[in-house]
Amino acid sequence: MPRNDNPREKPRDPKKVMIRLGRYMLRYKWLLLIAIILSFGSNLLQLVGPMLSGYAINAIEPGPGHVDFQQVFHYAGLMLCFFAISSLLGYVLSILMIHISQKIVFNMRKDVFNKLMELPVSFFDKYQTGDILSRISYDIDTVNTSLSNDLVQILTSVITVVGSLAMMISLSPKLVLVFAVTVPMSVIFTRYMTRKVRPLFRNRSAKLGELNGFVEEMVSGQKTIRAYNSEQAIIGRFDNFNDAAVEAYYKADYYGSMTGPSVNFINNLSLSLISVFGALMYLGGQLTLGNVSSFVLYSRKFSGPINEAANILSELQSASAAAERIFRLLDEPVEPADASGAIELKHDGGEVRVENVDFGYERGKLVLQNLSLLAAPGKLIAIVGPTGSGKTTLINLLMRFYDPNSGVIKIDGTDIKELTRSSLRGSFAMVLQDTWLFNGTIYENIAYGCDGATREQVESAAKAARIHRSIMQLPDGYDTILTEDGVNISKGQKQLLTIARAMLQDANMLILDEATSNVDTRTELQIQAAMRKLMENKTCFVIAHRLSTIQNADLILVVRDGRIVEQGRHEDLLEMEGFYSRLYHAQFE
Repeated sequence: MPRNDNPREKPRDPKKVMIRLGRYMLRYKWLLLIAIILSFGSNLLQLVGPMLSGYAINAIEPGPGHVDFQQVFHYAGLMLCFFAISSLLGYVLSILMIHISQKIVFNMRKDVFNKLMELPVSFFDKYQTGDILSRISYDIDTVNTSLSNDLVQILTSVITVVGSLAMMISLSPKLVLVFAVTVPMSVIFTRYMTRKVRPLFRNRSAKLGELNGFVEEMVSGQKTIRAYNSEQAIIGRFDNFNDAAVEAYYKADYYGSMTGPSVNFINNLSLSLISVFGALMYLGGQLTLGNVSSFVLYSRKFSGPINEAANILSELQSASAAAERIFRLLDEPVEPADASGAIELKHDGGEVRVENVDFGYERGKLVLQNLSLLAAPGKLIAIVGPTGSGKTTLINLLMRFYDPNSGVIKIDGTDIKELTRSSLRGSFAMVLQDTWLFNGTIYENIAYGCDGATREQVESAAKAARIHRSIMQLPDGYDTILTEDGVNISKGQKQLLTIARAMLQDANMLILDEATSNVDTRTELQIQAAMRKLMENKTCFVIAHRLSTIQNADLILVVRDGRIVEQGRHEDLLEMEGFYSRLYHAQFE
């Protein structure tokens, strides 16, 4: 099955990304309005400070003994009061923005998870698990940091820049002309760096996703890695992924860090020019010393946010790239809706008919070709064949994880495309080779998918699966907490638990991916006995790995290169001395 380990990052309009982020923010428009008011109030009080400082300096006349201390202390006291209130408002604003950002991230993470539940199986076949996890964790956390910090800074910067400019114009319109030279220089340079840095941060997020995907796969495959003494080879591959991620980080951070110092130099240039021309205007009697001081302070407030905006540019670029990856996942096509007028599959009968089915995961590459079969109700159908022959693909089609390119699959005479997916999948119980258990009690794992199952029903299923006695030997019995993937119980016990889960479901059709090859003989016999109990009166499809286990099958389908090359009972197929006979004897030579 194809797997896209390096999904291509397609460029997306950053404006659309910001608009979509804005939609999340508008859900809390009233809280945002309060945040804007708090920001406006806090920065307005901050803007009064330089003016009061100028008044205090003007109260200090040249020459000893001419200081009006009353005026100085008056204005100093007002500044202290205004700054204290401003700091309090700023603190409340920070808390409020953290609250808003957490709500936005909660909704975003919820949307992503809900989307994952709606995506077709084909999506998970294309993308690494680590890459998907990176989007719901790292990428969303990056957006959260930007919303809680950068948004406040941007809002503050806008108010500060506009307010400082207005105050400087009121003090000296002529001196403001200095910024007519320096501000365009800052804007032009910042826009240039933005265009240069944006794709670098997009690439950084992609490389991190690839690294996480590789690490996740290697951690889950530790036993295999050690069994094959492949540690050094894996370390080498990790180094390649790590080097690529580090290089992507370096390039993004390197060019991103260039913006701040460069803009800061331009701002310092403006300060130098203001100091020179302000001194000349003071000597000419056009400005008081206090006005010059106030103008210099306002110029710092005016230039500071511009410099800060340049400094947070890299964070915004990183957040934009992260949001882009999140929205790309949210834009993935969901599993197609049920057909109009789709009907519920009743849990009776169990006849499965496959007619002239062609299917391929990729265009032009067929895995199944002109496949036809009939499974009568209550019969055991075994599917055998070499790896890659299409055995699992057939199961994927029966469950409608994929739809055939051509041909039709019918259950009890009805095309499965005319059935609701929920009723179709609910009519099958599945026991797969790769057991899946989750963090929770044994009771919860057995009752999974059967809402409202009683303790008695769970225990009855466990007894039928021959796992009840083993469960009762555990310290907490059915209340024993299983760790991730059930690593605190044996492989055989895991398999028996999944069989008990399937028994509790009590579906009239069954899919078995035989899983007895990695257990001891005694456990294998237990599993086979449990499976025989499970298969009673059900239409069963068994993907057989050990041919000795399917000798009593009602029909054996031999699949090779996507075609059924032989079919019949075990004895008949052996007598044909064809492909099945060679497979069977090969296992006992």
